[in-house]
Amino acid sequence: MPKYEVPAFLTELLHARSPSGYEFEAQKVFDHHVKPAADKYARDALGNRLATLNPDGDPVLMFAGHMDELGLLVTYVNKDGFLYFDTIGGHDRTVISGRRVVIQTARGPLKGVTGKRAVHLMDENDRKKVPEIHEIWIDIGARSKKEALARVSIGDVATYDHEFELIHGSIGASRAFDNKVGAYIVGEALIRLAATKKKLAAKVVAVATAQEEIGVRGATTSAYAVNPHIAVAVDVGHATDHPDCDNRKYGETKLGGGPIICRGPNINPKIYERLLKAAKRLRIPYQLEADPRPTGTDARAIQMGRGGVATGLVSVPLRYMHTPSEVVDLEDVERCVQLFVAFALSLEKGDYAHW
Repeated sequence: MPKYEVPAFLTELLHARSPSGYEFEAQKVFDHHVKPAADKYARDALGNRLATLNPDGDPVLMFAGHMDELGLLVTYVNKDGFLYFDTIGGHDRTVISGRRVVIQTARGPLKGVTGKRAVHLMDENDRKKVPEIHEIWIDIGARSKKEALARVSIGDVATYDHEFELIHGSIGASRAFDNKVGAYIVGEALIRLAATKKKLAAKVVAVATAQEEIGVRGATTSAYAVNPHIAVAVDVGHATDHPDCDNRKYGETKLGGGPIICRGPNINPKIYERLLKAAKRLRIPYQLEADPRPTGTDARAIQMGRGGVATGLVSVPLRYMHTPSEVVDLEDVERCVQLFVAFALSLEKGDYAHW
């Protein structure tokens, strides 16, 4: 199989280390690739990036994809120089130990390893337990608290040292597909809309949102600032095509099956229908997801912005969410970009999706 060509913009976002509240590296990548295509470009107090195209257009359309990821926050250093931490975002404690990590410090990246007591030193009952966060530490090879604190500071953040790579064709593995692919999709859609010669009625604001993993915070403030009539959020969604996943509970979605279009109370029915129509017109594969409550994505914050926003949600199928090696088919990412471009071009003046 020929080597799949991964866009530089996406590759750079995946390598960027950007835990919630520490999105510096992802911001720089978004700035570099998206700002030149935008008519207006802004940043705000929470770290969001807001790129605007066709500023006098109507309706106002907001695309949102969050650029933050999970992380570990250094909270304490013991007398022997071992670092203790708390988690940023929703971690699975069973997969934290024994990982190589990179700590972002004032002096640059610092390598470390997450450690816990070895299985040989546990009794039978201990082996059955999942370690608590305070029972895991980061080892940076320091011999004392003084030596450790000369290299790291309380409040520094770490991310897993599991970098992006293709494992077969267009299928890749990375520590932070959630949700660097979303930030890429909204940014790339704006870049392509800026390059198209087709007439665009809407004002489009592509937002790389901050701090989604700790409560959709960036989406909350940026929705207020943009004040859109219509919005589409993009995040990753669970691909349920792997062992030990009950479709009766979690639905049926698969890697390579195309964008997942959500339907439910968090979703404006007219936006859902328009996304569906755009996918059919493009003749791209798509999948449906039903969610009976506000979703765990930026969509739930945007929907409730100001006087309410007609909101849709598109997800990229992903296996092994919130683990160090998430898996995505990059063809699904490309189809999402195409869907967002087609959706924006389909809007007409005065179309606010009220129902």
